[in-house]
Parts: sequence; structure tokens; C-alpha cells
Amino acid sequence: MSGPVRVIGAGLAGSEAAWQCARRGVEVELFEMRPARSTPAHQTSDFAELVCSNSLKSDSENTAPWLLKEEMRRAGSRLLEIARECAVPAGHALAVDRVVFAARVTEAISGEPLIKVRREEVTRVDEKQVTIIATGPLTSDALAAEIGRLSSQPENSQGPGLEHHLYFYDSISPIVEADSIDMSRVYMAARYDKGTADYINCPMNREEYDRFYDALISAEAVEERDWEKLNYFESCLPIEEIARRGRDTLRFGPMKPVGLRDPRTGQQPYAVVQLRQENLRADSYNLVGFQNHLKFGDQARVLRLIPGLENARFLRYGQIHRNTYINAPTLLLPTLQMKQHPKLFFAGQICGVEGYVESIATGLLAGIQAAALVTGGRWGPPPRSPAFGSLTHYITQADPKKFQPANITFDLLPPLEKKIRGRAERRSQQCELALREFDAWISGTRSEQPALLQH
Repeated sequence: MSGPVRVIGAGLAGSEAAWQCARRGVEVELFEMRPARSTPAHQTSDFAELVCSNSLKSDSENTAPWLLKEEMRRAGSRLLEIARECAVPAGHALAVDRVVFAARVTEAISGEPLIKVRREEVTRVDEKQVTIIATGPLTSDALAAEIGRLSSQPENSQGPGLEHHLYFYDSISPIVEADSIDMSRVYMAARYDKGTADYINCPMNREEYDRFYDALISAEAVEERDWEKLNYFESCLPIEEIARRGRDTLRFGPMKPVGLRDPRTGQQPYAVVQLRQENLRADSYNLVGFQNHLKFGDQARVLRLIPGLENARFLRYGQIHRNTYINAPTLLLPTLQMKQHPKLFFAGQICGVEGYVESIATGLLAGIQAAALVTGGRWGPPPRSPAFGSLTHYITQADPKKFQPANITFDLLPPLEKKIRGRAERRSQQCELALREFDAWISGTRSEQPALLQH
């Protein structure tokens, strides 16, 4: 038995990292500041609380999210296992009952004998202690300042001299009570009929869309504070920001009607708003892709223009919060170790990945690497072809001056040496190669693996 490893933050990445250390016989001290100190977005003190959405992306075979989850499954991800136990209907995607999911993760992690949970805020990090920083996008100001200290370049450094941490703004989608939806005005369907018809679809004709659009762009936003410089993550823009780019941008984004034929008319609507089930009781639904930065009163007025939501009761309005992340290409090795302080690891959104699945994956990787460092094991970064390797390659090798958090996509995977005609066949072969190399890496059979940097 070895350790302890300190894990700061019991979100998705921190919980998975702690579990991976414990399953390798390493003692863990898991620090979580809630409920002693909360954040602008969290509502409970449970571990792995999902604050923005309840979706863990596509489960369709040979998609990039599927590949990453399949690698996680083969690596023994505990949180992915719990997610499948808490799944709610979501067509071809994996979505969870977020309350049940967080409660089950909390129970599993807290019940592990090798994990000691400490409910306290960490404001100082000992760079000589093996530590995984997984505090997520809502890292406290005190710890963010400490990360800044750890990230600062020495005076004689030849490094790029860039900022040690950055931020962007992320938004949260509204949630409505199921029994306040007028089901006579909507229909159930999945896009292109992929998977089961689990989404509520609110169809709009052109007149209804124009009325909604005009109300949206004239709605009053939450007042920007003097110190804020809104820097939205491009793939999670508030709907009003999308709308300002052109009258039809919403129809090519979150309100895209393509593949959502209305079975009552046999026609494709002009625009569609989709609602996804939030929990196992099916008593609440979130408006997919409808994150926004509007005042609550204006949100209610505008969103009730959506057919079927005229009398909607909102359990949660859309919100916005600051997401903190480090400049990973400047600071991290492919093992997620800090270059300057190799006993410190980063995982989750703070290390520069975007998305729930990606956060869990980096927590899993950091847990494996930290356990190896403590026990004297020999475990290098994952190979380039798998989703794990492609994701970590991006966040550690991207241009530091243009670095922005990324989801897993096929664009991050290396192209095949042999040209393959047809996207489906090409992606199938990429996934086959990725899984073959991942299996070799996770089983420890790759003789060319370099050791982790040890100081």
C-alpha cells in the first residue's frame, strides 16, 4: 500500500482520479470545498455534480465520443460505469439522471476505504507532494492565485512568457417541469430517427420563428460587470449571441430542424426546439443548446413563445459562469504533469479539455499516472492514435498563443497512413487502430513506454 496522493476537487475528474489511485492500492486524500464553500453554479455538495447538461454525448459506434468512452470502459472508468447505471432515455446519446448520478458517485467514492474525504478548501499546494489538481472550471479565487504562483515562469526562463491561466465563459441551459409542457403542440422524435424517439420537439413555422427571434435579440441581458470581458467558448455560445450573427443562425444551430420530420404532418418544420429528459422520473426536461445570459424575467417571456412552452414552469433559468483553465501547452507534459513541478498533475476542464466525458477521461489518466509515480511504476503517456492520446496531444502540443479548450473530435485524431474512401469506413478503421493501440498501452505491454518524469 502506497501514498497518499492528494486530489483537489471531487468533481468528475477528481472523483475518477481518486478511484483510479485507490484501485491500484494507493491511499488518497480527496479535498472538496463544498459545502463549506459553494460555487456560483453548483446546487449540492455531492461529488461529480453536473451543472450544465445531463448528456455524456453520442453512443453511436465509431463516433469520436463513442471511441473515448470505449477506451474509458476498457480502462475501468468507475464514473462511466455509474453513468450507465443512471442513464435516462436520450436517443443515441448517453444521458443521466444528474441527481442520482452525483449521489451514486458520492456514495462509491466516500465508501472506498483507501480514499479519505476532506471537506475543506485548499489554498496552498505543496509541489513536493504528489497532487492532482482537478478543481474544474469554478476553481476558487484563492486556489487560482496559488496555481498562478506554481505556473509562473522563472526569471531566466526562455519560455513563451504567456499568461499562466486563462478563462472563458460557459452557460447553463434552462430546465422546465414536464407537466407544464403542452404535449398537444409537440411531438416525440430523435433526429433522423436514430435511436428511440426520446426527445420532445417543439416545431415552429416561419411566423413563429420570426416572432421568437425578434423577442430574443431585443431581450435584456444580465448586466456585465466592470471586470468582466466576456470570452465565450465557441461551441457553447448563448443563444442570443448565436442569434446576433444572423437571422437564420439559430436554424443552423440549436434550432436546426433537419432530420426531425413531424409525424403528424409528414413535413419538416421551419425550426425546432428540442427538450431532453433530465431524470429517471421524467418530470423535468432541459432545453437542448438553449444556454443564455438573459435576465430571468426576459427568459421566461421569450422562452414561452416556443410552441408547447406557453405555460412552462421553469425549475432553473439559463445562467452564465466563468470557467478557469490553464495554458496547458505551456505548462503540462503529455502525462498531465507540470513541467516545472512533475509531482503535480492537472485533470478535468482546468487542464484545457471541454466536456463531461473528456473531464472524466483526463481524471482517469491523471489517476493512473499519479499512482505509477507513487509506486515507482513505469507508465508513459498514451499513444497518439487513441482518443486519450489525441486529446492529451492537443492540450499539451497546441499553439499556446491560440489555445482554447477542446472536445474530442476526429479532427484531433491522426489521419490514417493509407487513404480510405468513404468517411464511415475511414472512421471505422481509425477507431479499430485506436482501440488496438489503446489496449496495448493500458495492458502495459508497450515496451517503448517512457517512464514518467520523476524528481
